[in-house]
Amino acid sequence: MKIYKNYISLFILSIAVVLFSSCGENHTENDRYEHEAHSEDDGHGHGTNSEDDAHQHGEEHEEDGIHLTKTQIKTIGLELGDFSKMKVNGFVKANGVLSLPANSFIAISVKSNGIISELKDYSEGDFIKKGTVVAYLENSDFIIKQQEYLESKALLKLKKADLERQQQLMEQNAGVAKFLQEAQAQSDILEAKTTGIAKQLNYWGFSVKNLTAKTIKSKVSIVAPQDGYITFIKAHNGMYAQPNTSIIDLISTDNMRLELNVYEKNIVNLADNQKISYTIPAYGNQNFEANLSSIGKIFDPKTKTVRVYAKLNDKKPTFMKDLYVNAKIWNDDLTVSALPEKSVIIDGGTSFIYVAKENLEAKETQFKQLMVVPGATNNGYTAVSLIDKMPTNMKVVVEGAYYVYAQSKAGQLEHEH
Repeated sequence: MKIYKNYISLFILSIAVVLFSSCGENHTENDRYEHEAHSEDDGHGHGTNSEDDAHQHGEEHEEDGIHLTKTQIKTIGLELGDFSKMKVNGFVKANGVLSLPANSFIAISVKSNGIISELKDYSEGDFIKKGTVVAYLENSDFIIKQQEYLESKALLKLKKADLERQQQLMEQNAGVAKFLQEAQAQSDILEAKTTGIAKQLNYWGFSVKNLTAKTIKSKVSIVAPQDGYITFIKAHNGMYAQPNTSIIDLISTDNMRLELNVYEKNIVNLADNQKISYTIPAYGNQNFEANLSSIGKIFDPKTKTVRVYAKLNDKKPTFMKDLYVNAKIWNDDLTVSALPEKSVIIDGGTSFIYVAKENLEAKETQFKQLMVVPGATNNGYTAVSLIDKMPTNMKVVVEGAYYVYAQSKAGQLEHEH
């Protein structure tokens, strides 16, 4: 009996093995996945939805799109609008520095050897007006030269009187031609000498108009030849100065300009008097304007650039030589479709806008996202080219687009959760 029971047990086990193998052969991998998907209990004795059900649910959510209630729309101040037809310029990017032409650099120098005295209390950056006395130059030669002038002037007066007498004698046939010729020559020589000394004294800074023996001076004023800002002071009291020495360097900012480098591929887009807008990073985001004044004729093979120059408009930055500049050289105006810059949302490498039906008084408004390619931006507007077709009877979100974008992100997170 025991042996019989053992045979029965083996027989049942064999049938179970065969049935199990058959079940494994007749069910596909998808069947197993579907079986597993239905095997999870939702707590009420029912399995969760299948993958197909979940996919279908996702499609329905996507069709629902982005929704905002009437209250939300009013809270964020959302507005709809249309594309604008406006002129948005293309531009060539360039960088460079603030610079000055050669005639804007000024040297205050002496015109004779001498000792610097009474140097004024100046610092770098101070402004000096043309004609301002900055110091004095002392030299004993000045005294001698003024003395020579007065002596020569006196002798010239005497020789001219003698020349007049000789001329009168010759008119009365009582004179001698030789004496007249000598008087004429001596008068001419003294006149040339006196004039020469006077010009030299004027060059040094002395006026000979009222010069007398009592007004002879041992020093002369050193004055600024032009208005300008001090960039370097090289002198001090008691210093011996020579004519080839600058004692104070100035710059005049009247002819301040931009010095920009433009890549060779953009040279063809340049023309005289083109409008330029530029910013100086050191001064923040403030915009300034200029106009292209000249295009260099030397190409730099190392940097592949050509240097161009621009004249600044009335509103000028505070000058600092070689201060770095970012510039845009604007091309001719183009009429394009444009939207307010804030209505174009950029997410990574993707740009898009939002549109909706015009009725914002409905209980709930649905928004649709459209892909776009943004162009140049000017005066708060961005040129826009649509990738997706614009739906009929819809307008663009021109105010509050960012909040719609934020709502879409919040909806995605909620759906993922």
